Amino acid sequence: MQASVALYFASVLRYSQVLNYSKNYKRLRNSMPIIKSAIKRVKQAAKRRDLNVATKKQLKSAVKAFLAKPSAKGLSEVQSALDTAVKKNVLEKNTAARRKAQFARVAKEAGVKPAASAKKPAAKPAAKAAAPAKKATAAKAPAKKPAAAKKAPAKKPAAKKAATK
Repeated sequence: MQASVALYFASVLRYSQVLNYSKNYKRLRNSMPIIKSAIKRVKQAAKRRDLNVATKKQLKSAVKAFLAKPSAKGLSEVQSALDTAVKKNVLEKNTAARRKAQFARVAKEAGVKPAASAKKPAAKPAAKAAAPAKKATAAKAPAKKPAAAKKAPAKKPAAKKAATK
């Protein structure tokens, strides 16, 4: 009996790294896997959970700051945090779009104008400069090569066949 308890505690100590990955270690300790792939899954799930919790916390803090004092900067931070959450698959795309619309409505009611986009549209090249480039690329297009004919396997000479019969 004492030996099995000692083995259990040894295995728990060996997998203490797994337990340190998540704050929710009591739940993990009661269902510690034995198989290597299952241990790896537990580690990965704990890491992902911690990253997801951090992303959600960042989003919540941005929302609280915006709701406490609505501003254009706060609105852009909330929208950026929502986009980040969607990118990391913490939130669904439609959920983030709905929340963005809600926060934009709150900002509008508070009299906050959304910040102007810093991005400028890309300048279009002149039409005259683009036309010769198209002609040059069309002239340089390589001609199609004919498909290589498959060679038939070589036949044995008829004389040898007659000699062997």
